[in-house]
Amino acid sequence: MVYGPTAIYSLGQGAILPLLPIVAREFGADLATAALVAAMLVVGQLCGNLPAGWLVARVGERYTMVLASGVSLLGVAGMLLSRHLGVLMVSVFVLGMSAAAFGLARHSFMTTRVPLAFRARALSLLGGSFRLGAFAGPFIAAALLAIFGDEHSSIWFFGACLLLVGLLVAFGPDPEERAIAAERAARARRAAEPADALEPEDTGEAVTGSIPTQARLGMFATIRANRRVLSRLGVAAASLSFVRASRPAILPLWGLSIGLDSSTIALIVGIAGALEFALFYASGQVMDRFGRLWAAVPALVLMGGAMIALAFTHEAGEAAMWFGVFASVIGVGNGLSSGILLTLGADVAPKASPAAFLGAWRTITDAGGALSPLVVSALTAVASLSVAAGAIGVVGLLGALAFVRWVPRFVPNRP
Repeated sequence: MVYGPTAIYSLGQGAILPLLPIVAREFGADLATAALVAAMLVVGQLCGNLPAGWLVARVGERYTMVLASGVSLLGVAGMLLSRHLGVLMVSVFVLGMSAAAFGLARHSFMTTRVPLAFRARALSLLGGSFRLGAFAGPFIAAALLAIFGDEHSSIWFFGACLLLVGLLVAFGPDPEERAIAAERAARARRAAEPADALEPEDTGEAVTGSIPTQARLGMFATIRANRRVLSRLGVAAASLSFVRASRPAILPLWGLSIGLDSSTIALIVGIAGALEFALFYASGQVMDRFGRLWAAVPALVLMGGAMIALAFTHEAGEAAMWFGVFASVIGVGNGLSSGILLTLGADVAPKASPAAFLGAWRTITDAGGALSPLVVSALTAVASLSVAAGAIGVVGLLGALAFVRWVPRFVPNRP
């Protein structure tokens, strides 16, 4: 009940992502407008993080996820019934806002309930659940398209996934209620023990909901109280999101620019994606055993260094070979970074108001990811694709230095 609904939700969303530009073209959109329709999902997520943090803090994780599934169904209905490009864009935007609420609700639960000793592994599995959709969703979309011959079949599949998720979350066992019951039972056992066997100290936090009730702050008060960590470690995390998001923007364009055909580009990018997906749990193991820096810094060094090296191979004699090598290195680096942003956000979130803080944290990191394709496009238009790849690599190396600087200051030590 922790990972299953997330995996189902991400599978449905991953199935519609490759087809959004195609559906937009059916409404007469040109290439730029079709790309804008697909980008509305990211814009919706970016705009939805802060409201989602407020909602989770008010009604809890379970009701937020049920509400997000229901609102997503409205977005799916809008996509199926729309006959106008504007309605399609609004529907995709609604899906993005709902995805932000769904992701933040589960992130908030894990932040509050998972012990520090295995927090990174748990959140890497959560990140892997989201990556499962990005990896397997396009294959599901291709199979549905082959069977039904209609792009709308993937939208229907997403709707079915949303309905299943809503029913599971609404009527299935609630992990939050089980965690609260376990905590109450543990308190009762401690109270029944002799006085000298009690815990050295008691925090006095009432277990009445999804988060401790002491000193709960509002959304903007939480942001003000944590502005130092958000403006320092948050910006470092945004650099990682920036480099990650550049991969799907740069790699296909690079393959086209060196003269590769579509099938070869798809094969190379697919191999890099498989390496990325295969390593998602290894990242959690490294972070829990050795510390957060041992996953974050190597991941950024690998991705940043590979981007810089790739920038010098465009005119090389074996450009296709180097493209395959460095695309794989970027995939390995991206795999090693799985769950890092979730884990760091959980590490530095205040106990009193984790949902509000995580809303701000995810807004900053999502902004880094949303900015990346725009920077790639601008640098490619002004200079060249090689300059864009080199600039992304420099941002990656600077981000690694920022992590070295700020992680030891803000993140608690390993248990």
